[in-house]
Amino acid sequence: MPARRGAALLVLAALLVLPALPAVAQQLSLDFGDQGTLTLRSIQLFALITLLSLAPGLAIMVTCFPFLLTVFSILRQAIGLQQAPPNMMIVSLALFLTWFVMEPVLSRAWSDGVAPLLDGRIPLEEAARLTIAPFRAFMTARADPGIVDALQAARGGVGGAVGLDTLLPAFLLSEIQRAFEIGFLIFLPFLIIDLVVAAVLMSMGMMMVPPAIVSLPFKLAFFVVADGWQLLSGALVKGYLG
Repeated sequence: MPARRGAALLVLAALLVLPALPAVAQQLSLDFGDQGTLTLRSIQLFALITLLSLAPGLAIMVTCFPFLLTVFSILRQAIGLQQAPPNMMIVSLALFLTWFVMEPVLSRAWSDGVAPLLDGRIPLEEAARLTIAPFRAFMTARADPGIVDALQAARGGVGGAVGLDTLLPAFLLSEIQRAFEIGFLIFLPFLIIDLVVAAVLMSMGMMMVPPAIVSLPFKLAFFVVADGWQLLSGALVKGYLG
């Protein structure tokens, strides 16, 4: 069952587009003369294949993955490491934590919308609405109201129902802004270590020694002693589940 629930990410992206396609696709065709005809059913198939290729990226954008990945990338820069942990490890950690945080949302989307659709109990339009509803609630709770109002004002209106075309960018902007705020707090202790090491080196007349090289072991020791990975990951997860 958990493996099947993971397919909800792909089905979600498909359900965002499929309802907009005409139900009478088999009744319309495009005549290219001697080159033959192209039915709208074929166009739908091309659109579906294109959508499935973009589905993983689209689905990830409605989760906490962008926030977690941004924070971990800022952490690596704050410590002063370039390739440790490697990008693949950071992305994998962010993905597993995203699964941990989003599992209740994915389970509800599967049980409410995807599973009934596969069983033939509800039509596609109803399945799309029920599948998107948990993600809409998740994004609404995390989106900054000020950003939502700003995007609505850009279209000439504020208030009323917030559509997905406004909620999605507002959610992403809110997550990135929140990630940078946390990144600022993460940078401060490591910056203090850099300043202290630079001041000590200058007082000893060792101005030619790069402070970043000397401060790196101290920053690593500080992060390990403070159990930084567990503290940071736990705080980020609790921010969603608390």
